[in-house]
Amino acid sequence: MTSGTPSTNSSQAITLEQPSLEDAREAIADGIEREALVTIFGRCAVDYEGRASSTLEAGDRHVMLKPDGATLVHTDEGQQPVNWQPPGCEHDVFCDAADDDGERALVLESVRSTPDERLRVRFQRILQVSTFSGSDENDLALSGSEEDLRRRILEDPDLLEAGFTPLATERDTAAGAIDIYGEDAAGRTVVVELKRRRVGPDAVSQLRRYVDALGRDLHADASVRGILVAPSVTDRADRLLVDHGLEFVPLEPIGE
Repeated sequence: MTSGTPSTNSSQAITLEQPSLEDAREAIADGIEREALVTIFGRCAVDYEGRASSTLEAGDRHVMLKPDGATLVHTDEGQQPVNWQPPGCEHDVFCDAADDDGERALVLESVRSTPDERLRVRFQRILQVSTFSGSDENDLALSGSEEDLRRRILEDPDLLEAGFTPLATERDTAAGAIDIYGEDAAGRTVVVELKRRRVGPDAVSQLRRYVDALGRDLHADASVRGILVAPSVTDRADRLLVDHGLEFVPLEPIGE
């Protein structure tokens, strides 16, 4: 395969073999933006700064960036990562300036704000980058479904907020069907988007489309609120909610 040429076995999986650092950076950045699962194999050094500090000198390692913010660094031995960051971290990737020998490196950073921690992986050479977009539908039964989440709110609307009144489910708009349509205690229209698991920016964008579409359907001075309901959201999704004036209610879809 030509160096840096992407191989795809579906529209949701991309692999680059022996890419240039810049090609690898673009693929990784795209995967992070799409909230895909990103894996990188190559020669790298690893530094951690936080409550303690640690350094791994250069070696051949496999690094995995998960959509929930987790980062795992594996060697060719054992089942446990040699370094890692938990869910909720922010991923970043860039190519640094050339050193005194004219060598550049690709740098991955995984940053956690509370507590303040930073994991930095510096690749000298990359043999393979893969990004996978998909979902795992095989959650434990106790995690429930979106229908369980809907049922909880319809049976006890105060779980969403005091004074909320559900008026319809699957209300059609030009952007699609709204999971729950209702009114708050002040009589304002409320669009509720339900997700059964931790979500990212895509869910926020979907909610915004529903709010905008419903606003166009209603009279000009109508006040439309958008509320995303899910077990949790990523940091990027949380920032987008604030930017767009939308809201989030954490709620687990407990099944029967």
